[in-house]
Amino acid sequence: MTRLFEDTSIKGMKLRNRIVRSATWEGMCDSDGRPTQKLIRCYEDLARGGVGLIISGYTFVRPDGKGMPGKMGIHTDDFEKDFKQLTRGVHAAGGTIAIQLVHAGGQTVAQNAGRQPLAPSSIKVDQFPEVPAELSIDDIQDIVGAFGAGARRAKAWGFDAVQLHGAHGFLINQFLSPLTNRRVDDYGGGIENRSRFLLEVYRQVRETVGENYPVLIKLSAADNMDGGLEIADAIYAARELARAGIDAIEVSTGTPASGDKAPAREKINAPEKEAYNLGPALDIKEEVNCPVMVVGGFRSCEVIETTLKGNDISYISMSRPFIREPGLVNRWLQGDRKPARCISCNGCFKPGLEEGGIFCVVEKKEQEKAVKSSPFPGY
Repeated sequence: MTRLFEDTSIKGMKLRNRIVRSATWEGMCDSDGRPTQKLIRCYEDLARGGVGLIISGYTFVRPDGKGMPGKMGIHTDDFEKDFKQLTRGVHAAGGTIAIQLVHAGGQTVAQNAGRQPLAPSSIKVDQFPEVPAELSIDDIQDIVGAFGAGARRAKAWGFDAVQLHGAHGFLINQFLSPLTNRRVDDYGGGIENRSRFLLEVYRQVRETVGENYPVLIKLSAADNMDGGLEIADAIYAARELARAGIDAIEVSTGTPASGDKAPAREKINAPEKEAYNLGPALDIKEEVNCPVMVVGGFRSCEVIETTLKGNDISYISMSRPFIREPGLVNRWLQGDRKPARCISCNGCFKPGLEEGGIFCVVEKKEQEKAVKSSPFPGY
């Protein structure tokens, strides 16, 4: 048995292997953020497919933090029945699930947020679709409280852990990045102040869920943009989180405005193109004592096992491969070690906007072609 398929645990949360389904926007929720049966089936398929830890699509803690249509929300007690059905379904299928909590900040539009978007600073940058309003101190504290309330609901409704979204240009990352944070108060300036919002959110969540419940974070190691967050500042934030008691850090990089170094890069079609965030993940691991996960282009067992071999990286996160193959982990476990069939075209996300949920468009075309060529079409 390779290290990939070892049983592990994070603060008592038992995981059957070291593969994590990284948070993925599915576009499968109602307009108010309520999870649908389609989304529940999606998570159940991932659980049956063998994923060690499912991290939900990014879930807004306040309606003005909604970044995309069809996005999940945990801002109201009205969704209790639906969320409990979701977590029960995942557990019945043998899975473990964390919910990712987010506020989109300036990385949304008024149509989704229900108001002018909010951000650390009212500035025009490439990653903001509209010029946002600057958050007041009262706004900041209200959002910190909303993260805590979301975590309270998540724990009560059966999620095995929570993950804070501190990456990819969303609000926590916006505070960390000097590109989007031009404040001159206690939340702006040097990295010590730019980390303040992140640490306040973490402490609020930790106080809410208690010391024995896993709290994770997805953290950008760099924005991959001129003037944006760089690795030295990300290491500072990671080190402070580790000192405060974070249970695992998932390392990523980039924002939607980072060009060919955005979070979901295309044409990952050779081993040397995989693991594109491994370098910064190892840099962060040198400074923290908690488990580190890394996401970014993993497609083959060989690269994954090499990454895990040194014991510095504890978990491998993947997203797009599971859109095409929710049973990928079981396929590998059963001996078929061919790489993931995902071709990294990013075509899977367009149906989320147009057809009420992401799916692999390449797989669908192949299935349709097979049906047309069958001597018994329709049977």
